[in-house]
Amino acid sequence: MAFEPPRRLVRALGETAPDGDAWLEKLPEVAQRAVALRELTVERVQVPGGRSSLVLLVRRADGTPAVLKLAPPRARPESEGAALAHWGGLGAVQLLEPVADDGALLLERLHPDVSVRSLPEAKALLEAAGTLRRLWVAPPGQHTFETVAERTGRQAEAMRASAVADPEAAPLVDAALAARAELLSAPPEHRLLHGTFRQSKVLAGDRMPWLAVGPDPVVGECAFDLARLVRDRVEDLIASPSGAATTRRRVKRLAESLDVDQERLRGWTLFRAVESGVRARRVGRTQDGELLLEFAGWL
Repeated sequence: MAFEPPRRLVRALGETAPDGDAWLEKLPEVAQRAVALRELTVERVQVPGGRSSLVLLVRRADGTPAVLKLAPPRARPESEGAALAHWGGLGAVQLLEPVADDGALLLERLHPDVSVRSLPEAKALLEAAGTLRRLWVAPPGQHTFETVAERTGRQAEAMRASAVADPEAAPLVDAALAARAELLSAPPEHRLLHGTFRQSKVLAGDRMPWLAVGPDPVVGECAFDLARLVRDRVEDLIASPSGAATTRRRVKRLAESLDVDQERLRGWTLFRAVESGVRARRVGRTQDGELLLEFAGWL
């Protein structure tokens, strides 16, 4: 079977590796080896799939349905595998075998075409938040996960450079960086976080109604993780005459429902929206960037 990477994956990797990605060139061969090593039968490539990995719907030798996920080393598949192993299927997709040297992840098969986004907005937020709460556990001892301070430190450097090249975004960048500095001065807890949580990362399952997938795990405070969920369906918020008021109510409602400090959630939501916005503009996704920066201005 030919393992043609979905366009979404090719486009996303092109944004992070503008000169081309050798991993994509080797992907068909890597996929063939990973499938043969595990004695899997491939049903199909999941399309549109993710922005950082190739997802194959497969069956194991005993006929059990599963998912094989292949990602480049910079996506840190070993970190994702370590987080999934630590969660042990509670709130997240189950890792079916330890991560091998090839970095491939063999995962429990969920319903890949049914995410929590299929629900009405209020219900979707409720179910997504409930799933996220289950993931917030103490990290394993002697862990090697990136911290929120480390990850946002790298992002902050890129934001400063973007502000120089994009003066229009500079005031929001300054506000976001000031919020980050204040938030990092006294983090209230250190938990293992999903890292890139949003409604589309919650899929329907069989052993539990909803399970999280695709973490980019990080250790830090819960408000950082919840911040990405605040701006879900941002295009609908921007299109609504009451978008700003709805956003502020969403911050309040999510903070109260998950026992997170409202101001800390607002601060991390600001930082993450501005970071995503200036990054989108930097790689040519101008419309996405403008939506995110307009959203950030409401905070």
